[in-house]
This record gives sequence, C-alpha cells and structure tokens, in this order.
Amino acid sequence: MSYFLPVLLPVGKIAALLLGATLAGDGLVLFLPATRIKSNRILSRMLSLGDENPVTLKVANLSPFTLHVEVFDELPTQFQLRTFRQQFRLQPGDDKVIRFSLRPLKRGNYTFGHTNVIITTVIGLFARRFRSGSPQDVPVYPSIIQMNRYAVLAFAAYSSHQGIRRMRRLGHSYEFEQIKNYALGDDIRSINWKATSRRHTLMVNQYEDERSQQVYTIIDKSRNMHMPFNGLSLLDYAINTSLVISNIAIKKHDKVGYITFSHRIGSAIPAERCANQLKKIMHALYNDKPQPHEANYGLLYRAVKNVIRSRSLVFLYINFESMYAAERALPILQRINHIHLLVVMMFENTELIDYGRKKAEFVSDIYAQTIASKLVHDKKTIAAKLRKYGIQTLVSKPEELSINTVNKYLELKSRGMI
Repeated sequence: MSYFLPVLLPVGKIAALLLGATLAGDGLVLFLPATRIKSNRILSRMLSLGDENPVTLKVANLSPFTLHVEVFDELPTQFQLRTFRQQFRLQPGDDKVIRFSLRPLKRGNYTFGHTNVIITTVIGLFARRFRSGSPQDVPVYPSIIQMNRYAVLAFAAYSSHQGIRRMRRLGHSYEFEQIKNYALGDDIRSINWKATSRRHTLMVNQYEDERSQQVYTIIDKSRNMHMPFNGLSLLDYAINTSLVISNIAIKKHDKVGYITFSHRIGSAIPAERCANQLKKIMHALYNDKPQPHEANYGLLYRAVKNVIRSRSLVFLYINFESMYAAERALPILQRINHIHLLVVMMFENTELIDYGRKKAEFVSDIYAQTIASKLVHDKKTIAAKLRKYGIQTLVSKPEELSINTVNKYLELKSRGMI
C-alpha cells in the first residue's frame, strides 16, 4: 500500500515490528521449559466384547499460563474413529478429565497409540505438541462386564426385578442348610414344627442345591453362526454367554467344561472346578475363531462321548435356518440327549420379524415379507420338533441370550433335573 501512499510506510514498519514482537513473545512463552502439559490414559487391562468400556483421559496444565488445549488420542484401528478430538481451555494449575466409552466388536489384540496434546496461548500464533505415553496393547476378551453383572444378579435377593427369575425348589434332593422364617411360596412340607413351636412363628427347613454337577457349553463355530446382529456375530453372543454361565456354575460349586466344533473339533476342556478353570475357559473363548464350513454332527457326538464321561447338563449353542439342517442334526441330538440333559439354545432372527411387520408398499415387498414370515415360522417349527423328541429347546433374541441361559440353568437346578 505504501508504494501508492508513501505515508503508510512507517505504519507498515511499526506493524511489522509489532507482529515480530508478538510472534517472538508467543513463541517464547509457548516453548519455555516452564510450559508443561501432563496427560495420561486410564483404561482396563482388558476390554469386554460388545460392551461399552469406559476410558478416561486426564490432562493437567502445569505451566503458569492459560492455555488452549486440543487433545487427539490415537485409538486402535479396529474402531475406525479418525475424528476423536476434544478442545477446552485450562487455567494455570487446572486439570481436565475426559470420559468416553469404546465398544469393541471383535475379539483380539487392540493397540492404543500416543495421546497428542496440542497447546496454544491466548494469542494463538504458534502451536506446540506434547506426546505422552507409549503404545499400549489391550486384549478384548469375552464380556467380563456381563459375567460380573449376571453373577451378582443370580445371587442377589432383588434379582427378580432385573430379569433373573427366582425358581422355587421342587422336591427334597438337597442337603440341609439352615432353618428360616416361612415365606410365601415355600414348600409347606418343609415346615419344621419343633422350631415353629419354640419361635411361635412358622419356620421351614432350607436346603442347598446339589453340588459338583457337570455343566458343559458346546458352541457351533460353523458358517451358520456368522450372522451379525447389532455389530456382533451369533458366535460372539454365544461366547459371551458361555463365559457368563460358566462363572455362575462355578460359583454354585458345579464343574464346568467347554467344547467347540465345526467341520472339526476346536477347544475341548473337560469339566473341573479348580481355581484356574474359568481362566482356561476364558482363554479358549478368546482364541476360538469362526470357521467357513458346515458343522459335522457325527464328530460332535464322538467328542461328547470322549470328553463328557458322566451325565451332565449340556448347553448347545446352534443356529438352524432350515428344517433340512435341523432334521440332519436331529438323530445326533437325540443320542446326546439320551445320555445327558441337553438344552439347545437357538437364535431368534429379530430382523426378519421386524421386516415382516413393516407395511408393504409394493408387490415385491409382499413377496419378500411372505418369505421372511415363512423363515420365522420354520424356526418355531424346528424348536417345536426338538421339544417333541424330549430335547429342552429355547429360542432367544441374541441380546437376551445370557439372561435366558441363566434362567434356564437356575430352573433346571431348582427342579433337580441335572
């Protein structure tokens, strides 16, 4: 501008000097040794599959200046979160706690990178980056969060309000535990008349469940279990449930075992009640991978005969999508049920049910919804046919599989069927 208006040249020089001084001051303040930022990431040493896992970032301003802070956390590539960013201002000596959650959808090893903190002063002409921490490997295991939650509900007095059904005991094939006050629903045959006369109130004998019974979970890893629901495959839902029921059975002093199969036998852990049995099952669940093959039920029967030596409660997680597949497996399931107490856990296709209930707009929608309704009806027919042959069968929504399995286990224990 001073080329045309020479009177502006001194103004330009003064402005350039002020800008230079401001740049120097901003850079000097920002890169002084006293300007420090501390940050750290806090998360569990292992994450739970399919659950919201809490993560905490703490950022502290250790410098004597007010700073504008921008935080970029290097999250594992499996989450595909490339826009995670937090911006805020920190006064001298203040700190900021950032809380968020991550939901992993696959088992395996997840690598967290550095935490990058970009700071600027109030002027904001320069920016400085601080990198904290080192790459951190965190394994994603079957849901430990669900395992602990359902274990608490299964043994808590208020669990009936949370979905766990309290089963009234039938019969007297239990060991004596204690004498307690009569409550509505207790068997009147258990009334202790001597204690009642002493206390002037109804008292009943309480019996504890039989212990050291064998509980096995068997999971089909074939391609029928690859179907996704809410980000997780049916196999992952079955794996999470297996960990839940194994933990509860161990806490009820039963022995637990685990078998997987597809075109060949995968993991085979005999039932025990030792201190590290749950850890062995957890590692097996962590390492089991889906297989793109058809299930070999004859091989499953041989594995059951070889691994399970005495009568046991067997939870079989499987997914039949056609009557032909169910009829092909039915003879094997009957033979297993003849030796053990077999409970077939099947999956309800909630997406087909929802699709069949939508309002049809075109003729093609009517055809598609008719086929969807037929597939849903086939699943119910398969379950009815299995029950006809005396096989305990439960069709569950994938997200309700754990709670339904726990209820079935408690029911069978209460009825003394194991």
